[in-house]
Amino acid sequence: MAQFMQFTATRAVMALFTLLLVSLIVFTLMELVPGTCAERYLAFKNTQGQQISIDDIKAEEKRLGLDKPFLVRWGSWVGTVMFRGEFGDSCILRLNINQLLGDKFWISLAICLTSLLFAYLIAIPVGILSAASKSAWLNGTLRFVSYLGLAMPNFLLALMIMLFSTVVFGDSLTGLFSKEYRDAPWDADKLLDFLSRAWLPVFILGWSATAFALQTVRALMLDETGKLYVTAAKARGLYGRKLLWRYPARHALGPIINSLGFDLNRVFNELPIVAVILTLTETGALLLEALARSNDQQLAGAIIFLLTASIVTLNFITDIALALFDPRVRHSVMGG
Repeated sequence: MAQFMQFTATRAVMALFTLLLVSLIVFTLMELVPGTCAERYLAFKNTQGQQISIDDIKAEEKRLGLDKPFLVRWGSWVGTVMFRGEFGDSCILRLNINQLLGDKFWISLAICLTSLLFAYLIAIPVGILSAASKSAWLNGTLRFVSYLGLAMPNFLLALMIMLFSTVVFGDSLTGLFSKEYRDAPWDADKLLDFLSRAWLPVFILGWSATAFALQTVRALMLDETGKLYVTAAKARGLYGRKLLWRYPARHALGPIINSLGFDLNRVFNELPIVAVILTLTETGALLLEALARSNDQQLAGAIIFLLTASIVTLNFITDIALALFDPRVRHSVMGG
């Protein structure tokens, strides 16, 4: 037990160090964008007809603390983020980032996590079945479906579903809320309205994730099934589902659990383009707007940091879960 607690503490320190390192990288990238936040904001004001002088820029830089050394500004930013959960104001929109994001980030994270859950609920049993089955027809069909999922881009699938729904039902299925619930406070009716529309981005994002996970599970199962410990178990008279779930499936699922953070990152990377097509007003759309249109690095940095924190947290949880789930890891950590 002491070894397991030491393992958990070590993973927690590594997660915190990773988060600090990523915060430094994100803040550095924010600083490397040509022009300071004060210059970009005042340049925007200049396009609105206001005359901006050099003194105005210097006064704005002092107000924002941009006259202080880099490490001081990074320390202040990361401390405010990690201890107070505050990201400050958007550089261009001049709105509080926490208020600007609101529920958007948590909605985006919920959509991505649900997409992964959807993918693995299908991929794990089907991948295990495919690896154990001797049917050429079944394996060929599953291989075709998985290749189709990997080959067809998510945005193309979104466009196909929107076109079909518009032609057949007269509704493009865009947006996460109906008009009457878009700005309404959360209640049971708004939640039901959200669930009635959120299934589409979950399905679209889960489409390629399912295909990728299916290929991974099948490959891992085939690799584990051919190992000597499975042959030895068969020699002891262990067959069928008992053999399958007790040995190769249990060992093959370890790398799957350990890759959840990577999969979450991959799904979130696909979210912005899907958000644009489905006109989803959530974090993916905000990130695309901040990076490609408004050049609002403060807003983009906040979103990237939140995503990284989610991935680091998920990786920490999966490391602990893997130590409890996989006998090989558990024995190395707990010593027996």
